[in-house]
Amino acid sequence: MQLKNASILVIDDDTDVLTAVRLLLKTEVKEVLTEKNPENIRSLLSKQSFDLILLDMNFNSSINTGNEGLFWLNKIKELKSNAAVVMITAYGDIDLAVRSLKEGAADFIVKPWHNEKLISSLKDALNNQGPDKLKLKNPLGEESILNKELLGSSEVMQEIFYKIEKIAPTDANILILGENGTGKDLIAKAIHQQSLRSGKAYIKVDAGALTETLFESELFGYKKGAFTDAREDRIGRFESANGGTLFLDEIGNISLHQQARLLSVLQNRQVMRLGDNQPIPIDIRLICATNLPLSELANENRFRKDLIYRINTVEIVVPPLRTRSDDIIMLADHFSNLYSNKYLKPGLRFDKSAKEKLMHYQYPGNVRELQYSIERAVIMCDDDILQAKDIIFSPIETLRNFEEQPSELKLSSIEKNTILKVIEKHNGNISKAAKELGLTRTALYRRLNKYDI
Repeated sequence: MQLKNASILVIDDDTDVLTAVRLLLKTEVKEVLTEKNPENIRSLLSKQSFDLILLDMNFNSSINTGNEGLFWLNKIKELKSNAAVVMITAYGDIDLAVRSLKEGAADFIVKPWHNEKLISSLKDALNNQGPDKLKLKNPLGEESILNKELLGSSEVMQEIFYKIEKIAPTDANILILGENGTGKDLIAKAIHQQSLRSGKAYIKVDAGALTETLFESELFGYKKGAFTDAREDRIGRFESANGGTLFLDEIGNISLHQQARLLSVLQNRQVMRLGDNQPIPIDIRLICATNLPLSELANENRFRKDLIYRINTVEIVVPPLRTRSDDIIMLADHFSNLYSNKYLKPGLRFDKSAKEKLMHYQYPGNVRELQYSIERAVIMCDDDILQAKDIIFSPIETLRNFEEQPSELKLSSIEKNTILKVIEKHNGNISKAAKELGLTRTALYRRLNKYDI
């Protein structure tokens, strides 16, 4: 159906939103009707049929469920309306908006929106081209990092991809949470690639690695003579990212003093180089990441709450690999292809035992650990079939986990971890590993089979 032939109902308790949508759509559609009170939905739908309904997620009404949008979405479905429903959401309700897709919404848009994007979403919804219960494949375009490095077919990753698609065109500050090795930096790059700033600079800073003395000079720059080694003027990372995106990784590791300086810059949207008293305006999109859970960041002895609010307009939580097992073989195949081409061993594939070993491991080092394990397996394999014995998981992670375990660990666990450590030390050379362990090659192979190494 063409948009110009559509009848559209817009339901939002914000008069300014209703006015803006009506002015935008009056020349684009056949009819646009606006309504402030969602409790009039039943009456409106009994009198007239609509092709599409734009429905807000939150209302100041007698219904107070905390997710009024979902309540009214279900009411519309109960009334047997054939209208496609597109949810209108603020940044803070994006998780609820994603849930609405599972409950029958055709799509959602984020306030404040770009008019072209809104019209495009309405056209797609009318033609049933919206998301099919989040079964999205490569939603960010053929050239996106999503198609090359950031992969996942599991439902939780599909939800993250859809969030990226929706929030990237905005200027909302993003906080990415997740364990080490889950791919937080790839998500930050994907957001930048899909943003309106994609043609500008993308600057990454490992904020947690900056000492107190380097923090201000690296981020804000300095004037010649500001300190002993300042032999020339230098711009900081904020200025380098002007017009583009600044990604501050490991933001949870900066000190309270550093947090105060960062907060001041974000509030005033300007920096002042060391040794200078002239403020410089900045225009950046800020993305931050940390491996700390939000509960730890909320401890004001560790992190300023006002800074959390400033950097956390939208939050993306990246799940650990052990909770998205549907993605393990897909990722393993990706890394196998990557490294078989790199090391000139084309056509490598996993046998059943290798896949089972991959699926049964817990991956304390997440996707990064899987990647390095597959690279080692490709290097060490002698034929075109990768078997379980070719896959050796990181002794660093294994031993770290072992050290954190209680004392009831069995002797067999100690032996297995020792073997893994020695094999890693000798880069997979079985003869050297056996010699250091005081075993024959045959005895070591028996233990490898015993522990499914």
